[in-house]
Amino acid sequence: MTTTLICIARHGETDWNKSGILQGWIDVPINDQGTLQAHELAASLAQAGFAAVWSSPLVRASKTAEIIAHRLHLPPPSCHDGLRERNFGAIQGIPKNELAELNPAQLEQILRRNPQAEFVGGESMDEFADRVLGAFSDIGLRHPGTRVLVITHGWVMDVVTRHIKGLARHTVMHSKPKNGECLWIEARPGVLANMMQDPPHPPTFS
Repeated sequence: MTTTLICIARHGETDWNKSGILQGWIDVPINDQGTLQAHELAASLAQAGFAAVWSSPLVRASKTAEIIAHRLHLPPPSCHDGLRERNFGAIQGIPKNELAELNPAQLEQILRRNPQAEFVGGESMDEFADRVLGAFSDIGLRHPGTRVLVITHGWVMDVVTRHIKGLARHTVMHSKPKNGECLWIEARPGVLANMMQDPPHPPTFS
């Protein structure tokens, strides 16, 4: 069975990350620190041997992916709509300090990163998880036997982490992926799995 190694990384920092504003599907560009993080991530992955780069279509992810692909001399990134952040509906774009007054119970769920939180006009957890896992399965099938870099979002990485650890979809994760943080997984037809060891160095040819 052919295995694809996928490195999943969170996009570079945005001003809304710093300000504590829930972005969801709103397009917010990376800031200067996010640009620096993208270059640092590219340098750290220079020997990973990627064949392709994929990205969420949201600009904070796609710009991070463009910088890395350029630095690694790879083709421009492909975008997959299934890699978008969760749609948080009506509260997207509202600073958390305002949400504390408007809906403190909702804010508490967000701060806990509770996947069972309900968002008016947004996605349910099952809708979100189904599209995310479907996207990674699709990318794995498109690149059998290679290594792929995927730039996406924090809640997306939570979905994948629960899945590969065999946790229920409603499990609350107690840590938040940092900007530029990576997660390696194995993708086989019908299977997404945790890597049991660090990714091997790419082969060298004489």
